[in-house]
Amino acid sequence: MKAKILIIVMLFLGSFNATAQGMPVYDNTNFISLAKSLIESAKQTSQLLKTVQFMKDAKESIEKVTNVVRQLKAVQEIANNHQQLFNVLQSDLNDILSSPYIKVEEVNAITNSFNAIVESSLDTVDFIDEILSSDYLKMTDAERAEILKAKERESAEMVAEINQKTKRYQDIISFRKMQDKINNRATSY
Repeated sequence: MKAKILIIVMLFLGSFNATAQGMPVYDNTNFISLAKSLIESAKQTSQLLKTVQFMKDAKESIEKVTNVVRQLKAVQEIANNHQQLFNVLQSDLNDILSSPYIKVEEVNAITNSFNAIVESSLDTVDFIDEILSSDYLKMTDAERAEILKAKERESAEMVAEINQKTKRYQDIISFRKMQDKINNRATSY
């Protein structure tokens, strides 16, 4: 029994000495290397944040340029449609009105129908000038581009309408011409 007590006491006293061996050891070179690594990571993160901000600014600039290009394309298309409209008015309308197969009382109705389209076209041009020259209710570029696209569709509809009216009046003239030939043909049989 004495041996057992002696063993327990020795284990108990030996355990006090064992705690001294568990003390942490610091390696200064690893600590300095870790600090340098953290500093370098902070620099890279800072640079990455600057790059992200630069990319956001570049994206905004590209979106602005894209919207301006869309606006310019829409305005160019509207201008082309209006040019086509006026070309039809200059050539075809003159031919229609000077035709001997159009009655005098029809000239006024034809002129009024074409004038309505022309006035609508001029109103569109004035509206576009107002949108592009002022801030027009503090619109964004995207909203302005959307309005211009709608006006572009309207001008394309006007061109289609004037082409349809021109074709209709040319068909009327052609029909009356053919009718005149039939009614005034020589009957020698």
